[in-house]
Amino acid sequence: MPDLPMMLVAIVALALFFDYTNGAHDSANAIATIVSTKVLSPKVAVVMAASLNLAGAFMGEQVAKTIGSGIVNADVVAGCQGIVLAALFGAIFWNLLTWYLGLPSSSSHALIGGLMGAAVAYSGFDALNFMSIFKKVIIPLVLSPMAGFIGGYFFMVLLSWLFHKAKPRKVNNLFRKLQIVSSAFMATSHGQNDAQKTMGIITLALFLSHEIPEIHVPFWVKLSCALAMGLGTATGGWKIVKTMGHKIFKLEPIHGCAAETAAAMVITGASHFGAPISTTHVISTSVLGVGASKRLSAVRWGVAGNMVVAWIITIPASALVAGGAFYLLKLLGAV
Repeated sequence: MPDLPMMLVAIVALALFFDYTNGAHDSANAIATIVSTKVLSPKVAVVMAASLNLAGAFMGEQVAKTIGSGIVNADVVAGCQGIVLAALFGAIFWNLLTWYLGLPSSSSHALIGGLMGAAVAYSGFDALNFMSIFKKVIIPLVLSPMAGFIGGYFFMVLLSWLFHKAKPRKVNNLFRKLQIVSSAFMATSHGQNDAQKTMGIITLALFLSHEIPEIHVPFWVKLSCALAMGLGTATGGWKIVKTMGHKIFKLEPIHGCAAETAAAMVITGASHFGAPISTTHVISTSVLGVGASKRLSAVRWGVAGNMVVAWIITIPASALVAGGAFYLLKLLGAV
């Protein structure tokens, strides 16, 4: 890592801490189903997820570029590193709060909301890149959970049709093995989308500080973010694992395989197009879709409703906290 000003060092450190909380908060996305169906022990599942999160983080940088240049107008906020610092405060606060409460909310939207709130606090709504936010944030915010639900529903229907004559014991044994593959796919796709968000925020800070000439992710940023997320995943987020694996719908290996495969396909596709979607949204709705394919009453819709409330308020809540943090930094003379 090159020599950096103290403010920038603080931003990088805080961003890596956010990445760590992101990994811990979102570990459930990759391992909840495989743990709840008892295909793998929690320890083995966490090690696998952490390793594949690390690998996924190096697969492209389209999402990082969206975070770095597609949320705020860099020319409007040029030179103000405090925006990134305040954005991280807002995102980390919301991550820790929902982590403590066991709510599978979106770390991605917490970061985006924090960045938007801090930028508006600095120079008003002109600081926001509305067209990019609409195309890369708002539309995926709506469509990705729908795609997760529909994908989980129809993938489960397909599997039920293909194996309806097979003996339950043979089906269970087969999908206990296949779920390891689907969980690995899910963990890799998670790293591919989520780790890049912190890469983008650090790259934006480097650009605003004139340390790099353009929004391009340096290798040391990729490596640092990948390691931070992998370490966070290794700690696990057991409250959220419990919610994802038990409280929404009672999962069996075939259900877990269907949900993970559908979710990972949606996340991988979004990453290819540079859309920083919520992996939490997608895997949650995939589980709901799988449950709904069996019968609507099989899903605990009350728990699902609580998650939806958390999703809806994430961006405005983290934006308000980040805006307040920016004003506090301004009062303290830090920006």
